[in-house]
Order: sequence, then structure tokens, then C-alpha cells
Amino acid sequence: MRKFLGYILTPIHYLFFGLSLVVFHPIQWICFNWFGYKAHKRAVDALNFCLESSYYALGDTVTFINKQNLPVGRPMIFVANHQSLYDIPVLIWHLRKYHAKFISKIELTKGIPSVSYNLRHGGAANIDRKDARQSIMEISKLGTRMKENKWSAVIFPEGTRSKDGSMRSFQAAGVATLLKKCPEALIVPIAINNAWKMQRYGSFPLNTFLRMTWEVLPPIEPEKRPVDEVVAEAESAIRKTIA
Repeated sequence: MRKFLGYILTPIHYLFFGLSLVVFHPIQWICFNWFGYKAHKRAVDALNFCLESSYYALGDTVTFINKQNLPVGRPMIFVANHQSLYDIPVLIWHLRKYHAKFISKIELTKGIPSVSYNLRHGGAANIDRKDARQSIMEISKLGTRMKENKWSAVIFPEGTRSKDGSMRSFQAAGVATLLKKCPEALIVPIAINNAWKMQRYGSFPLNTFLRMTWEVLPPIEPEKRPVDEVVAEAESAIRKTIA
């Protein structure tokens, strides 16, 4: 039944999603070029609110749980499992006051209205996965921007999305590079559950009437501990939450 409803509701979702990307592209350009970073960020936040809202056209719901008293003005590294591209608008919108920046594939910096513009101008680290040196340099630059501007970062240590919700082992290299440049950053795990089910049948139809959750878990102080140990602790906390 959900799949059948997907054939009806997916076009409505894509219409709203696509219109949001197209409409906010010139808005971003005006905000960035005329008014600077703060105005551009507000435009990006509003865009991602609209993108998240488009999920409701499918009957899907987003529950973002944050019971943690996270510091404002201290850099943080949000470490999350990765289930879908639909993870990202939710994180941008709900973590907006922490200025959370993403590590993304360099291929995404071209050809996608709004998304590509934000990746080029919003402070993200855009990495070439075929060029290890370039990737490390880009992530290092993000770490420096975090330290200088009190920004945060979102990283998916699995390295790729899960198509069935099962978690891969976390890799510590990206977190280690960020901490090297911004050692005062706090590690904050986020458990994402059920988002993979939106694309259970592929890009069309999308799945319907799902309850998806994003839960912020207790933060972890690195305290000069081995980075592998810190990342493993975050991975364990996420696995227990989504089990």
C-alpha cells in the first residue's frame, strides 16, 4: 500500500523539493553577494526548512530529538550514521544555530540548483575522493574555519550511505584531521533511524508514511584521547540507539 501511495505522492514531493531548489538559488546569490555570510546562511536555513517540509507531502514525518545542553559558540563535530541524502536538509535546519558545515563530494559543487552554490560559498569542505591529498587539505581548511569562526562540522564516518539501514564501521581519519586543526571541538553523535526507507524502492516511487528520527546523543569530550577511541565510542552509542 505504501508503495502504491508513493506513485501518487512522490510527484508532489518532487515538485515542492525542486521548486525550493530553483527559487532559493537566486535568493542565495543575492544574499551572499549583497549582504554577506549571515544573510546567505539565513537563506540556506530557510531552504532546508522547505526541503524538510517536502517530506510531509509523502506522509513521512521528521522527529528531531535533542535533549542535550550543547554549547553555543564552541566548535562541535557532529558524527552521524548516513542513511540517505534526505538526512542532510534535516541536519542543516535543526543544527542551524551551530553553523554546521558538511564534508561533501566535489562532484556536488556543480549542476544542482541551490545545493551546489551553497557548497561552493557556504564554508563546506568539498573533497575529491580520488585525491587523498586534496581531501585532507580541504578537511584541514574546514577545521581552521571551525576554530576561527566557532563553526561546527557534520561528518559521516561510514564514508557512504547505507541502503538498508545497517551501519558500516566508522573511519576516524576525517575526525582526526578536524581535531588536529580544531582540538577544542566537542564530539556529538547523532543517530539517524528509518531515513533509508524513504528510498527503499529507489528514486521513484519514494516510500510513504514513515516515522524518521534524528536523535542527538550525549556529547563526548576528546580530552586528548586517541581519536580512534573517541570515534569508536560515538559509533557504539549510535549503534545502540538505532538497534
